[in-house]
Amino acid sequence: MSRHAQLAAKFQSNKAQAAWHDETLWMVREKRDRMSEAVPEWEHLRDAASALKLYSNSHLEELLLQFEENAKKNGAIVHWAKDDKEYRQIILDILQRHGVHHFIKSKSMLSEECELDPFLLKHDIDVVESDLGERILQLMGKRPSHIVMPAIHIKKEEIGELFVHEMGTEPGNNDQTYLTHAARRNLRQKFLNAEAAMTGANFAVASTGECVVCTNEGNADLGMAMPKVQITAFGIDKIVPDRRALGVFTRLLARSATGQPSTTYTSHNRCPHPGGEYHIIIVDNGRSRLLADPVHRRVLNCLRCGACMNTCPVYRRSGGYSYSYFIPGPIGINLGMLADAHRYYDNVSACSLCHSCQNVCPAKVDLADQIYAWRQKLQRYGVADSTKHAMSVGMQVLMEHPSWFNAALRFAPLVNKMPRFLLYNKLNGWGKHHEMPKFKKPYKF
Repeated sequence: MSRHAQLAAKFQSNKAQAAWHDETLWMVREKRDRMSEAVPEWEHLRDAASALKLYSNSHLEELLLQFEENAKKNGAIVHWAKDDKEYRQIILDILQRHGVHHFIKSKSMLSEECELDPFLLKHDIDVVESDLGERILQLMGKRPSHIVMPAIHIKKEEIGELFVHEMGTEPGNNDQTYLTHAARRNLRQKFLNAEAAMTGANFAVASTGECVVCTNEGNADLGMAMPKVQITAFGIDKIVPDRRALGVFTRLLARSATGQPSTTYTSHNRCPHPGGEYHIIIVDNGRSRLLADPVHRRVLNCLRCGACMNTCPVYRRSGGYSYSYFIPGPIGINLGMLADAHRYYDNVSACSLCHSCQNVCPAKVDLADQIYAWRQKLQRYGVADSTKHAMSVGMQVLMEHPSWFNAALRFAPLVNKMPRFLLYNKLNGWGKHHEMPKFKKPYKF
């Protein structure tokens, strides 16, 4: 049994929690459907987004240099990081140069990818996550289970209990509004005491040198508005040519992610505060390497909206922590394999190949096709499941010999009369959770 299957079974052991997780994410998927159906040109927008991402990713050097030039004209200081090590060191150097000990940041999957928080904590810099979901997880010592709704797996009762200990709230008061106000009061002091702030970027506009952040809480805006030292970091795949292209993506992003016409805040960061510094870090960390892979390069089209997770029947029923890569779901399966196939191959089995992820992706990333392609490579990596491989070889032989195949169909109904213990055993993975189908008698022509 793969690691994913083991962790999925653990998640499923709490049936009520698993059902709630499934229903909540499907509700978000349904909201996405209603929003997309209300936009007559939805499919044209998806086509445009896919084409724009392919253009941007094939003109990275030109667009990134244009962005750097315009960002510098705006007064920003631009840094380049080839990998996670350089990314962390650049941030540490900035903070240490300014004597920063209290650092506040908004949600950034890039910082999760590069393991920024534990690195800074080791250097005596107090890092506070200002996104509510991320803050809850930080206090719990857990990682996100979803790229847009990081704490979607945690119920309000758990949050209420946590806040009693961390924020002095009333025991037993799990009202969402009350808990949100408590978190706001707690975070307000963190904002006031912060000596530097950081955010990621959903998009970086080459023609203007600005970074665009889409949020629903306003925490990124508050963080970037107060300290004199500001940092924005993004992966090279976030570059877009101009604001006209940006308009295509912003029309798709929120509708796909949370079923909203737009996020509550869409902020454009360009210039430093008077007397302050605005640092922009452009990060590769393996992204340029993907451009050389014709099968998997379209994964760089991803907008990180999470729509593929919301629709995925496996993710909804197994939870984000069943995946070994820090990003779960269909996009995480592909990104994990691109990062280290020998380390994250177990996630490839967490897919039914229903193609629902591919059908809802706003930038038309061929997620399911790529997962299928990864499955064909498992034998080459020496990590293929021996039982599944033997079954596949057996099925191939059967399919290539029509007379054998027809004979198997003719005798298949005999299985219906076999003793149960011969059918439901360790060799029958399907039978662990399902009743076997009844074979019909063959038609006589």
